[in-house]
Order: sequence, then structure tokens, then C-alpha cells
Amino acid sequence: MHDGLSLDDGVRAMVLLMPRLVGRAKRLPVPEALRSFDLAPRHLSLLTYVLLDGPLTVNELASRLEVAPTTASLMISDLSRQGVLARRPDDNDRRRTLVSIAESHRTAVASWLGGADRGWRAALGPLTAEQRALVITTLRAYEAAVATD
Repeated sequence: MHDGLSLDDGVRAMVLLMPRLVGRAKRLPVPEALRSFDLAPRHLSLLTYVLLDGPLTVNELASRLEVAPTTASLMISDLSRQGVLARRPDDNDRRRTLVSIAESHRTAVASWLGGADRGWRAALGPLTAEQRALVITTLRAYEAAVATD
């Protein structure tokens, strides 16, 4: 932990750290069973939500991904057509459709995303809830700041 960093030292540390973080994330090996699919980073986020939070509706996924429901629906349709995702009616409300990872790909998706999950759990686990919130808020602020450049 770097206590008492000046703003310049903090910026320098993050500028050096971010490319390494991104590089490591990009090197997460896609399991053989998923390599034939055209999976983009947006699919990684969608699959992560479905894996960690269980079956979700299209609107729930759209909200979490911060995209329009039509965009989420297109992504889900694409992955469903490829057999990565499965859709089924919600037993509690037959008008709703739940999206889950297809059983045939659950192990491959879990092994692929498990490395990132384990890494974040190790990094965020020792922190207090307030400290975790600060990390997330800071990373979102950084994302917003560089998105306007």
C-alpha cells in the first residue's frame, strides 16, 4: 500500500500500472471450447454478470451493462444462436425470459472468467466496503475522464 502519495506520484503509479492491468486482462486465455465463437469484450461483461448473478432478464442485463435493452437483446441473441447462452421462461412470470449460460459451456465460461474473479476478490477482499466503493468510484471517474478526450 502506498500511504501518503502526492497526486503526481499517484498519477505516475496509475499510468504505469494501467497498461499492465489491461495487458493481463487481455491475456486471459479463452478456453478451447469457446475459441470458435466471435467473443468481444462486451460479451465478457455479459457472461460475467450471468455467471456471477445467475439467470437474468434482458432488462436486468441491459441495466447492468448500461446499454439499451435492444442492444442487450442483440448480444443475447447472438450468443444464444451460438449456443453459449440459453433462454427459458421465468417460472414466476411466464412473460419474462431468463438468460443463463448454456450447461454445455458453463465449465468453460467459469474457468475463463474465474481468473479475473479470483484476482478482484483477492484485491478487494481485504478492503472495507467503503474502500471498495472508493476504488470503483475512482475507476469509473477515470473512465469518464478519458472518454471525454
